[in-house]
Amino acid sequence: MQRLRIRFSRGEELKYISHLDLMRLWQRALNRAGIALAYSEGFNPHPRMSLAAPLALGITSEVELMDIVLAKFMSPHAFTAAISAQLPRGIVIQQVFNTPLTIPSLQSQLRFAEYTVGLSTEKARPEIEAAIADLLKKESLPWQHQRDTGPHKYDLRAFIDDLWLIDWHQGWCNIGMRLRCDSDGSGRPEQVALALGFAQYPDSIHRTKLILATK
Repeated sequence: MQRLRIRFSRGEELKYISHLDLMRLWQRALNRAGIALAYSEGFNPHPRMSLAAPLALGITSEVELMDIVLAKFMSPHAFTAAISAQLPRGIVIQQVFNTPLTIPSLQSQLRFAEYTVGLSTEKARPEIEAAIADLLKKESLPWQHQRDTGPHKYDLRAFIDDLWLIDWHQGWCNIGMRLRCDSDGSGRPEQVALALGFAQYPDSIHRTKLILATK
């Protein structure tokens, strides 16, 4: 068997499909390309495929990571050529490389995700910079948002590693966010934007980096 790690982008065309539909899309593309996937054991075997961190609906990305295990060896170059012809618009493979079968799963290695968040605003640049500085000074930030199961309460500050203003012009700004993304939970860019004083939902959220543990 062979384990391949795939880095790919997910564009505007596919930003509203669910995680489950995305995995089905990948499985169909792999089957059409004739790539021999390895399957789990047991009564209900499934393809050995896993994403580092599923994207929420409406978010685009240039850095998605997925591991797949193949039943037969295939060079990364041959894999890329075969699968690229089967993928729809909106998914572009950036890189494919071999990775050992023995290393921990992507999900267990993930530590942070970085985003560029585009926001319509009438705030002046100094006001935005002050809001970012004030939030980063906080030791805690009690927060809650509504889930289908009821209100979820947590410390939003614990999920924020860093924030910075990327650019600003009248009526618009881009804010960079490095948010925790691990087994204990994931920071949500739209919640951080709200905490900064932006009442409207972001115009765009784009994931730009996934940071894995180094050990």
